[in-house]
Amino acid sequence: MTRTVLTATFMALAAACLHAGWNLAVKRNTDSGLALCGQFFIAMFIAGGALIGWWLFFDGPSFAWQYTLLSGVTHLPYSMLLVRAYNTGDFSVSYPIARGGGAVGAALLGVVLLDAVLSPLTVAGIVTAAVGFFLLSRGSLRQMRFALATAVIIGIYTAIDATGVRESADPTAYALSIFVTTGIPVSAWTFTTRRKEALVALRTQWKQFGFAAIGTLGSYCLVLLAMRRAPVGYVAVLRESSVLIAAFAGWKLLGEVDHRRRIGGAAVVLVGLVALVA
Repeated sequence: MTRTVLTATFMALAAACLHAGWNLAVKRNTDSGLALCGQFFIAMFIAGGALIGWWLFFDGPSFAWQYTLLSGVTHLPYSMLLVRAYNTGDFSVSYPIARGGGAVGAALLGVVLLDAVLSPLTVAGIVTAAVGFFLLSRGSLRQMRFALATAVIIGIYTAIDATGVRESADPTAYALSIFVTTGIPVSAWTFTTRRKEALVALRTQWKQFGFAAIGTLGSYCLVLLAMRRAPVGYVAVLRESSVLIAAFAGWKLLGEVDHRRRIGGAAVVLVGLVALVA
């Protein structure tokens, strides 16, 4: 393994840890909805500031704004469903189903929207992931409802982003712009429905929300940097290892039961995701 690929490996694994970490922070918060809103609110200003600085000091970045707007709007139902999934289900079940199901949904939508062709290996990956979902869902069908709905939305915005990146001259600017267009509807919805609680949460928990926002932005940036150093499929597989990290975190940090079956189910989902990008 070359030094470049090794660097990409560490970046992708770090991105997986960061992504699972900020989701765990949302799950552990006593009010997941406000935690997610606060995170996106701060991330919006960080990403927006980066874009403005880019425009002021360098050539203005070019990206497909119509897709980033559509992706941002789609993140509102994603945020609402993700919070419901974490409030009604265990982390070791909800996270792997939402993330793994989102990847499967994106692969299927790619056939419809991007004229992608499913190879036999991809089909095998989808079937394998479905087996993993079944293992995760045994005895917890109630927990799956919102996680599966979240997975559908993840598949939709992933397909939108895949199209947007292809149409953008600067993929990094597109990624940053998503946090701006995501932060606006999520923040607007939360401040409209729960203004007092949101203001109190931002004032008292801005450090936690700030760390979560940096983790969110950091995970995306690390994936982009890793993909410049190693094949996209290789990076994607390592990135999706977050489903296994989440299963361990649910057991070790949250004390969730039936950890052997859930870790096994998450591992099967990961195998399916490996086949999807192979």
